[in-house]
Amino acid sequence: MIAYVTVGADDIARAKRFYSAFLPALGYGVKEGPEGLSYALPLEPNQGPMLPDFYVKPTFDGEPASAGNGAMVAFEVSSQTKVRDLHAAALAGGGADEGQPGFRDAYGAHFYVGYVRDPQGNKIALFCDNANEPGRDD
Repeated sequence: MIAYVTVGADDIARAKRFYSAFLPALGYGVKEGPEGLSYALPLEPNQGPMLPDFYVKPTFDGEPASAGNGAMVAFEVSSQTKVRDLHAAALAGGGADEGQPGFRDAYGAHFYVGYVRDPQGNKIALFCDNANEPGRDD
């Protein structure tokens, strides 16, 4: 089980604008502190943590942050409409398009995904794989 994901950022304010453009729509709340941004899902009384948390932080070694080649973080959403809406919100929040929302031939018939890069260059996927939504071949 993945407990948390951390991405590096050199400009926390710019990263906050990007991630706050779509993560709250997925239920994540944000806390900002001296170590950067912490996005977490809300907890109900007597409930254990909802994983994974997502952190955006300056690098620990003080060197410039860089995006990992081949690394990507994917957020699952409930509908294809939400994929399109959040992809647009991420672009409006300062992200760069890395692949417009749609079906990809390499994945299942209902796998609908859009890709963005955050201001630091980290690749983010927003996807829906809901069999109740229209499929690639419909």
